[in-house]
Amino acid sequence: MTLLSVRDLTVKFATRDSSVTALNRISFDLAKGERLGIVGESGAGKSITGFSLMNLLSRPGFIDNGTILFQGDDIVKMSESQMRSIRGNQMAMIFQDPMVTLNPVLTIGQQMVETLRAHRKLSQKEAEQIAIVKLREVYIPSPEDRLGQYPHELSGGMRQRIVIAIALLLDPQLIIADEPTTALDVTIQADIMELLLELCQSNKVGLILITHDLGVVSQMTERTLVMYAGKIIEAGRTREIINDPQHPYTQGLINALPQQTQPGNPLKQIPGNMPSLAAIPNGCAFNPRCEYALDHCRTTAPEIVQYAHVEVACHEVSRLHSDKSEERSA
Repeated sequence: MTLLSVRDLTVKFATRDSSVTALNRISFDLAKGERLGIVGESGAGKSITGFSLMNLLSRPGFIDNGTILFQGDDIVKMSESQMRSIRGNQMAMIFQDPMVTLNPVLTIGQQMVETLRAHRKLSQKEAEQIAIVKLREVYIPSPEDRLGQYPHELSGGMRQRIVIAIALLLDPQLIIADEPTTALDVTIQADIMELLLELCQSNKVGLILITHDLGVVSQMTERTLVMYAGKIIEAGRTREIINDPQHPYTQGLINALPQQTQPGNPLKQIPGNMPSLAAIPNGCAFNPRCEYALDHCRTTAPEIVQYAHVEVACHEVSRLHSDKSEERSA
């Protein structure tokens, strides 16, 4: 059953003279309990997608076109009061930095209890008991004691566990995690991701994981969207995209993974940079960085079509696929 259905979502940012397009007609679905990864470099539109789904865009950003159907209701048309009943309750978001999420002048207990009582008719004691249960679920030691502590008294990993516990407080149907381990030490990151995966599976919660790390996506998600310059340029089962990427950009991302390079050799890089919103190239936005680009790639934007086991937006995908087949046979 479909939990979330996004169609032709276009997001723009107003400028002094006109506007620039941050998301360009993106469409995708998420089934109940499904785990979806959204990957790409900084500036690809990943985080803007997450904020749009929560209807958290602030000016000068605005949704210009499209629909976001969550359990059949269009979020784009909802009032702020309607969205407040959904945010944190049916949909929750985990941000990059837990210190931005947590209020530094309120105890952990105050923040959790306040969240619960804003959406449920609960006594102070009942809300505290639920908070303790959720802290225990994310393996916080001595959860009763943590309720009286302030965010600055806890480690970064502990704070992120608490943010996850708050996201799960009201048993949401969907969690959007925006680079949830960016602010953490490498040694803590794997533990947090493993915890998030375990909780989503055990609670049958849908997950949208926004990240630049394809290694994390391969371990955490069932399907993946690859974004570039505000568009989805490849979409499909995560295993298919990781094992047999079709778009040159996706191939470049995978080749840039450290494990793809022999020790002692320089890491492989995609030449050039993500274009700015005000200067997106004509045709395929990736064409200035693509070694396979031809004339029509510079003039005509490719539509996303089914190819092999994925959907891909590339004029030359069939030629690239045949070239790869020849390389393998050689």
